[in-house]
Amino acid sequence: MIEEIILPGLTGLIFLGAVTTALWKNPFDKLIGLSLLSAGVIPLIVMRGYLDVAILVALVTPISTIFILLLLGRQTS
Repeated sequence: MIEEIILPGLTGLIFLGAVTTALWKNPFDKLIGLSLLSAGVIPLIVMRGYLDVAILVALVTPISTIFILLLLGRQTS
Protein backbone atom coordinates (compact mmCIF):
# COMPACT_ATOMS: atom_id res chain seq x y z
CA MET A 1 0.00 0.00 0.00
CA ILE A 2 2.76 2.45 0.90
CA GLU A 3 4.54 1.70 -2.39
CA GLU A 4 1.47 2.98 -4.25
CA ILE A 5 2.00 6.34 -2.55
CA ILE A 6 5.80 6.51 -2.65
CA LEU A 7 6.33 5.34 -6.23
CA PRO A 8 4.57 8.31 -7.92
CA GLY A 9 6.42 10.72 -5.63
CA LEU A 10 9.80 9.23 -6.51
CA THR A 11 8.89 9.20 -10.17
CA GLY A 12 7.95 12.87 -9.90
CA LEU A 13 11.32 13.67 -8.29
CA ILE A 14 13.16 11.86 -11.08
CA PHE A 15 11.14 13.62 -13.78
CA LEU A 16 11.51 17.04 -12.13
CA GLY A 17 15.25 16.55 -11.71
CA ALA A 18 15.70 15.47 -15.33
CA VAL A 19 13.65 18.37 -16.70
CA THR A 20 15.36 21.00 -14.56
CA THR A 21 18.80 19.63 -15.42
CA ALA A 22 17.99 19.75 -19.12
CA LEU A 23 16.38 23.20 -19.17
CA TRP A 24 18.36 25.33 -16.73
CA LYS A 25 21.50 27.05 -18.03
CA ASN A 26 23.33 27.87 -14.79
CA PRO A 27 25.73 25.04 -13.77
CA PHE A 28 24.83 25.40 -10.10
CA ASP A 29 21.13 25.05 -10.94
CA LYS A 30 21.99 21.94 -12.92
CA LEU A 31 23.61 20.49 -9.78
CA ILE A 32 20.36 21.08 -7.91
CA GLY A 33 18.50 19.23 -10.65
CA LEU A 34 20.96 16.34 -10.48
CA SER A 35 20.53 16.10 -6.73
CA LEU A 36 16.74 15.96 -7.19
CA LEU A 37 17.26 13.19 -9.72
CA SER A 38 19.46 11.20 -7.36
CA ALA A 39 17.00 11.78 -4.50
CA GLY A 40 14.42 9.90 -6.56
CA VAL A 41 16.70 7.20 -7.92
CA ILE A 42 18.34 6.00 -4.68
CA PRO A 43 15.07 5.02 -2.92
CA LEU A 44 13.93 3.18 -6.05
CA ILE A 45 17.16 1.18 -6.03
CA VAL A 46 16.61 0.35 -2.35
CA MET A 47 12.99 -0.69 -3.01
CA ARG A 48 14.23 -3.20 -5.60
CA GLY A 49 16.61 -4.72 -3.05
CA TYR A 50 19.94 -3.66 -4.53
CA LEU A 51 21.39 -2.26 -1.32
CA ASP A 52 24.99 -2.58 -2.44
CA VAL A 53 24.28 -0.50 -5.55
CA ALA A 54 22.37 2.05 -3.46
CA ILE A 55 25.31 2.39 -1.07
CA LEU A 56 27.68 2.92 -3.98
CA VAL A 57 25.43 5.53 -5.59
CA ALA A 58 24.93 7.27 -2.25
CA LEU A 59 28.71 7.50 -1.80
CA VAL A 60 29.63 8.48 -5.36
CA THR A 61 26.98 11.20 -5.80
CA PRO A 62 28.25 13.63 -3.10
CA ILE A 63 31.89 13.02 -4.03
CA SER A 64 31.22 13.79 -7.68
CA THR A 65 29.22 16.87 -6.67
CA ILE A 66 32.21 18.15 -4.68
CA PHE A 67 34.50 17.67 -7.68
CA ILE A 68 32.04 19.43 -9.98
CA LEU A 69 31.77 22.35 -7.55
CA LEU A 70 35.56 22.59 -7.38
CA LEU A 71 35.78 22.67 -11.18
CA LEU A 72 33.05 25.30 -11.44
CA GLY A 73 34.70 27.49 -8.82
CA ARG A 74 38.02 27.76 -10.64
CA GLN A 75 38.85 31.09 -12.19
CA THR A 76 39.83 30.86 -15.82
CA SER A 77 42.67 33.20 -16.75
